[in-house]
Amino acid sequence: MRAQPFKWIPRGEPFQKQETGLPGSFPPILEHLIRQRGLPPGVDLESFLRPKLKDLADPFLIPDMQAAVERILAAIDQKQQICIYGDYDVDGVSSITLMRRILLAYGVEARHFIPRRGPEGYGLSVAALERCMSEGPKPDLLITVDCGTVSINEVAMLRADGVDVVIVDHHEPLLDQRPDCCALVNPKCGEEFTYLCAAGVVFKLGHALLKTRQVALDLKELIDLVAVATISDIVPMVGENRLLVRHGLKHLSNTLNPGLRALQDVTGMNGSATSMDVGFRIGPRLNAAGRMDVPEDALATLTTDCRRLARELAQKLDEYNKERQNHEGLIRREAVEMLKRDFDPERDSVIVLGSRSWHHGVVGIVASRLMRQYHKPTFIIAIDDNGIGKGSGRSIPGVSLVEVIRACEGELIAGGGHAMAAGLSIEEGKLAAFREKFHSYVLENTTDEQRRPTLTYDAEISFDQLSLEFLASYDLLQPFGNGNPQPVFVARGVGLSRPPQHMKNHHLRFMLRQGYHEQDAVFFGGGEYPLPNPPWDIAFTIDRNTFRGRTTLQLIIQDVRAADD
Repeated sequence: MRAQPFKWIPRGEPFQKQETGLPGSFPPILEHLIRQRGLPPGVDLESFLRPKLKDLADPFLIPDMQAAVERILAAIDQKQQICIYGDYDVDGVSSITLMRRILLAYGVEARHFIPRRGPEGYGLSVAALERCMSEGPKPDLLITVDCGTVSINEVAMLRADGVDVVIVDHHEPLLDQRPDCCALVNPKCGEEFTYLCAAGVVFKLGHALLKTRQVALDLKELIDLVAVATISDIVPMVGENRLLVRHGLKHLSNTLNPGLRALQDVTGMNGSATSMDVGFRIGPRLNAAGRMDVPEDALATLTTDCRRLARELAQKLDEYNKERQNHEGLIRREAVEMLKRDFDPERDSVIVLGSRSWHHGVVGIVASRLMRQYHKPTFIIAIDDNGIGKGSGRSIPGVSLVEVIRACEGELIAGGGHAMAAGLSIEEGKLAAFREKFHSYVLENTTDEQRRPTLTYDAEISFDQLSLEFLASYDLLQPFGNGNPQPVFVARGVGLSRPPQHMKNHHLRFMLRQGYHEQDAVFFGGGEYPLPNPPWDIAFTIDRNTFRGRTTLQLIIQDVRAADD
């Protein structure tokens, strides 16, 4: 059950039906939603709603891009051994796949390597590098994707062994150090494209290589991989991310990648792909392989050219995802029991929990769920037999986990990541000290209002305004994600046409009624919470639901409360 009810807050001024509308016959509701969000500086309305690939900026604006291109082309010309080293999540395996396809176009069959989350950990760990070097010829050039920015000692070790390193990454750099590499291609080391995921940076590297030396490669054929990685990595859906994802989702529906096609088939996707399809269907299955310490299966799914093998691998990823769900359910139940014993939502500003029985591969998902349920910055930590914990954190707006890790580094073995999602290593005996220091940091750096759970809605509308025509104009705002949140609407005085239908995993399906109008609705996880007696005020997003060739508009419930009198 939620620790505290949401406070509903309107975003900006109320929606007025008589608004004049935007140029080009855009409907008034679209004008309202765009005005609330505001157009990015220097971007006109048409470019925002219908971004074009020709508007992609010069990739050489990213620091060290020229040096990376020169070193990679030198390795190609000299027929040197190249190894692509990447992370085990969706962004990592997508980035390896992209880099591999780019190098194949230049005639290079590069070796690739992914560390295993459990025994080797994230990034350029010594254990992973030792296995990497033992499994094939020693590379002359190691290209890291989605890792490497803070690997000072590991890159120095590689350099001492005669291996050059090009880092292609998007994680936060250290304040006063950088690895001794040939090139550190990371937008966060500059001022442009700082929102890109690693696959987006690899795409820009491919663009830079093609601008320098043309080969028979159409980067547009790979843009679906960039979209999958961008959505799954929850980076801001702004700037070129918005452009790449919008075009990538269009391409995904007719993808030439057998693995992406098989994943769409195994998850029951039909018609056009949306960011929700990627975020809740494709992404979790690719991530599940890494969580179960078999990331090679996710990579094989994306790199195979065999449709039969792609189907077999997609089915395997689906099984991994079911196994992941079982582990997640167990950990979440145990975590909630711990919170019932020791946690006070009024007193405690953070959640830090650890156990020796938890699977390290799914703690991040549990952290995300508990963060949303309790609206507290959260770390969930799996502790091994040696008393070393590996944890994942998720945060609320206003609390940067990167800054938290810096403030608490005396209690940690290591840590890093992004403002809203990060990982750490810690000794079991220091969990309590870390929790206390984390708690103090949040209290000192946030207000009471920031720590209160809120639901911001975009417009109050009635069911008679909802239609497929409404959905068509609404779709121009896609893709939704971090930085461009899916609009939330509020409808008041809503009743039930029939009792709620209980689905698996505590989901509920409703047929809702407002006046003479009915709407199908789903409340994911709604069965976990006691519902007030109708009539209700509901907060919801909208989605396109296609079943047996028929398309309807469906409401996705975000919150329910008793109707205001």
